[in-house]
Amino acid sequence: MPEIIESPDAPKDIVTADLVVPNAITAQGPAKVASGQTITDVVFDFGNVLVYWDPSAALVSRYSPETINRFLDNSVSGFFDANDFLDGGESVEDVTDWMDRTHGHADAEIFRFYVEHFEDSLTGVVPGARMLIQDLRHSGIGVWGLSNWERTMFPIAWDRFEILHTLQDKVISGNVRMRKPHKDIYDLAIRQFGIDPHASLFVDDKSQNVLGANSAGMRGFQFSDSYKLRNALIAAGVDIPSVQ
Repeated sequence: MPEIIESPDAPKDIVTADLVVPNAITAQGPAKVASGQTITDVVFDFGNVLVYWDPSAALVSRYSPETINRFLDNSVSGFFDANDFLDGGESVEDVTDWMDRTHGHADAEIFRFYVEHFEDSLTGVVPGARMLIQDLRHSGIGVWGLSNWERTMFPIAWDRFEILHTLQDKVISGNVRMRKPHKDIYDLAIRQFGIDPHASLFVDDKSQNVLGANSAGMRGFQFSDSYKLRNALIAAGVDIPSVQ
């Protein structure tokens, strides 16, 4: 069984995430030249942008709020590091073994329970997302998906949420053994979708992933809700209906 030794940390060449303003279009580094250009394509992250992901919801049937809060503290359990390893293509078995070695058997068992009940962590479609995609498609804007997701767990979301099927194509990190915010996965998505990075907007709830898109020449938007994203797209010249 291979041993996981690589750090899941973000690449060192990512500009500090403090430079990202939430709910605004960010164009740092190679994406600066794209500022003000027409947006022809929007690339969406999935978790907490199109569908809600709440890991605590997969644990409440067996664990107390105190145990869950402690487990979801990455400095204590390594839970989010473990998720990064999964998203990068490592197997569930190897990542669980890594957590057992580095953070203890109790946390590894909670992690195993989380994986086995992962479907409960997917709590619904983000309000407004379905109609936003529909409006973008009606206006001639390309809509695509680029998401960090473990390869055997993604089909659970794919089978459950029709909204994911309304995108024209997708790149899933676990399938390609790359993950955000590393530049290579954005470059792969740009090639696969056949889009112009300078005419595209990448939408993600995490600031480091927005800056990862910037490193590949794409403008980015740190998402909090569909209303703010819709307004930002309209302000950038995208012809979609406004909220009355």
